[in-house]
Amino acid sequence: MTLPPNDPSLSDQALPLFPLGTVLFPDGRLPLRIFEVRYLDMIKKCHRAGREFGVVSLIEGSEVKRAGPGAPERFHAVGTRARIETFAQPQPGLYEIVTRGTTRFRITAQAQTPHGLWMAEVEDIPADAPCPLPPELAYVAGNLVKLMDLLRATDLWPADGSRRLDDAGWVANRWCELLPLEGDDRQRLMEMRDPLLRLELVGDLLDRTEFGQG
Repeated sequence: MTLPPNDPSLSDQALPLFPLGTVLFPDGRLPLRIFEVRYLDMIKKCHRAGREFGVVSLIEGSEVKRAGPGAPERFHAVGTRARIETFAQPQPGLYEIVTRGTTRFRITAQAQTPHGLWMAEVEDIPADAPCPLPPELAYVAGNLVKLMDLLRATDLWPADGSRRLDDAGWVANRWCELLPLEGDDRQRLMEMRDPLLRLELVGDLLDRTEFGQG
């Protein structure tokens, strides 16, 4: 989806953006180390106000702004709001945070501040409707449990107990985070409005990997 042109006259409700080389899904967990000046102030303000920021996946450019000429930042028009769950400052000029994805959004206008921070007007995208897992796809949730338990054993998965294994959208989203997908494929799955179709596509992918039925 093509982004709208820059609009310098954004409202006070404009959402600060964090372009990254990853895709954040609703309910997904995303740890971040913040050290760039353009993001330090934004994260501090979001943390103090209990405000969310938007994570958008990069199409072109780098997560870290570098000195000298480089590719301009271009990012997808659909992203996910991130809520800060934990915040720490281990040393001056460095924040370590853990965020959780909440609501998807679509950018309707955006502008970049003089110090490089992107701000955007957004329209929120409705959350996936609750959708039970069809019996023929129950193995997708079962294999997710096995993998989650394995990752928890190696401290790679948060032990927060937030499992909705009877919900097609939630199960599909967790697999979309874990499978070795190309960035554009992961983005397309995140944008998909039909959670059952997303789950069916994940099932097709799993059938071609060691996590499939066979």
